[in-house]
Amino acid sequence: MRFGVLTGGGDCPGLNAVIRAIVRKSVLHYGHEILGFRDGWRGPLEGDCEPLTNDVTRGILPRGGTILGSSRTNPFKRDDGVDAIRSTFERFDVDGLIAIGGEDTLGVANRLHGEHGLPVIGVPKTIDNDLGGTEMTFGFDTAVQVATDAIDRLHTTAESHNRVLVLEVMGRHAGWIALHSGIAGGADVILIPERPVDLNHVCETIRQRHRRGGRFFSIVVVAEGAVLQDSPESVGQQTDEFGHARLGGVGDRIGREIEKRTGYETRTTVLGHIQRGGTPTAFDRVLATRFGVAAIDAADARRWGTMPALRGARIELVSLSEAVASLRTVSEDDYHVADSLIGLPRAPA
Repeated sequence: MRFGVLTGGGDCPGLNAVIRAIVRKSVLHYGHEILGFRDGWRGPLEGDCEPLTNDVTRGILPRGGTILGSSRTNPFKRDDGVDAIRSTFERFDVDGLIAIGGEDTLGVANRLHGEHGLPVIGVPKTIDNDLGGTEMTFGFDTAVQVATDAIDRLHTTAESHNRVLVLEVMGRHAGWIALHSGIAGGADVILIPERPVDLNHVCETIRQRHRRGGRFFSIVVVAEGAVLQDSPESVGQQTDEFGHARLGGVGDRIGREIEKRTGYETRTTVLGHIQRGGTPTAFDRVLATRFGVAAIDAADARRWGTMPALRGARIELVSLSEAVASLRTVSEDDYHVADSLIGLPRAPA
């Protein structure tokens, strides 16, 4: 049999580990051929692909990014998108496709299978860790480690200069990176999209910390998708093909307000794409490999319309429709853990 594979959306540590696992198990155990489609959904739309072999994928396990390239191309933005993909399947004799991606990429995969009957399997990928159906996605652990390292470094500068330092991390709809890195790095304030930011409460939290004495600096971690209570829209104007605004700037805005309202010198750091690049952690390499093996097993069994997911310590197949039905956001229990340790600011009821 011959299967295609693509990587869509933002790049993510661990993508190459998934590709490698799919290819190696296909070659060593099933004898299947694997075609790699380039640049996300653009590859199947335009028939742009290349054979993937053990030689091609040798040495890619520790590499960040994706050897196939990626994009935010949306086939449903084209009137002939579905027909073009179907034609590519027929042209290259593709028996099925494994789509590795996040909410948007898997949303397309779900529609292609559910509405148009194309044989597609998904693999969950997002550093935001916000996909439904799975307890964790690969790339998240690496992003949290990068952000935690940054917080550790910011602590020394903040303490040396008695400053408030704001760190903006990724997280469009879910604050998992901000929450986990904030806890791991000992942040004093954590701001996430699930709760509108009450700047008065944030500033009072910082004032109280300074009034207690001994510590005249503070670390504020904010997710890029956080919204201000008195200005309930995310910062960002341009949108991609899936209608998502290009976020960024909320950290700088919050930093300016903190300095203005408290008088404390405040600086902002934006991690941006640093969180998405570089070598994946050991955890992400293993999780990505497990997902890749489960995906090719599912393809061999023709379990179309499914996705491998982490449930407890096990990898299980769930339906793509379940995976994209809703986002996995920070729960009240997760808030409680952080609140108990650092006094996570909440909007008043």
